[in-house]
Amino acid sequence: MEQKSLLLVEDDPVFSEVLGRTLSQHGFDLEYAQNSVTAKERLSKKSFDLAILDLNLGDHNSLSLIEPLRKKNNEVKILILTGYASIATAVEAIKLGADNYLAKPADTDEIINALFASANEQTTNSISTTPMSVKRLEWEHIQKVLVENQGNISKTARELKMHRRTLQRKLQKRPVSG
Repeated sequence: MEQKSLLLVEDDPVFSEVLGRTLSQHGFDLEYAQNSVTAKERLSKKSFDLAILDLNLGDHNSLSLIEPLRKKNNEVKILILTGYASIATAVEAIKLGADNYLAKPADTDEIINALFASANEQTTNSISTTPMSVKRLEWEHIQKVLVENQGNISKTARELKMHRRTLQRKLQKRPVSG
């Protein structure tokens, strides 16, 4: 089997080192970028077969990397990996051209499976019939409005009739499961 080139864009150096080492042991030709600027530099020099993008990269997100990845190689498989999963960001990532979306924590096997599974297979396997909690519904609604406002926290806070600092505190917390 031909060795697949993989771009890992992750701002957590410890997580990226552990994941990168494991992916290399699985036979991937790995290149690492800690931010979108470095990722774009890597893309200017090379085309990748696969990409794993951490959604939140400090002050911005990695969704802006999907288009340049697709321009370089339309067949690239793109996985969005995030510790702050929401329905709104998952839908946005898939709309922009990501092949799959996976919430952290995820082990290497889950990540590799998500890279090679289609988005339809992934969502079909993970649909739950259990209703979401009120806190989770609030999180999802905040994420939806945030996406609609292109990540503008002040505008989102105004639309939600919420103080900007309150919204920032809510966004810093991990989403409640269920």
